[in-house]
Amino acid sequence: MRGIVKVAAVKAPGFGDRRKAMLQDIATLTGGTVISEEIGMELEKATLEDLGQAKRVVINKDTTTIIDGVGEEAAIQGRVAQIRQQIEEATSDYDREKLQERVAKLAGGVAVIKVGAATES
Repeated sequence: MRGIVKVAAVKAPGFGDRRKAMLQDIATLTGGTVISEEIGMELEKATLEDLGQAKRVVINKDTTTIIDGVGEEAAIQGRVAQIRQQIEEATSDYDREKLQERVAKLAGGVAVIKVGAATES
């Protein structure tokens, strides 16, 4: 790698628990690890092995598109199965719809993640 790493920082999608779940989806898709103090992992202790990878990432003002993440297919399919189980157990249409969106993003091989938010004034 010659000491060169191409990285990009974008605002995490969603809010609250949904944000945590979407970050885990991205980590699974890219073969990375979610770095969170909640699970006892600090950014200062992260290594290159914790970073996910993708063949291509397209970022603009409102969206981030991850193309050909290098996550293990078995892990991705396991994550999809887990989300489908949550769809079966969901009690609200809104939750079911959001979970179905996550399945589509993971199973489709391309994740379009909307980033950014309304500014406070």
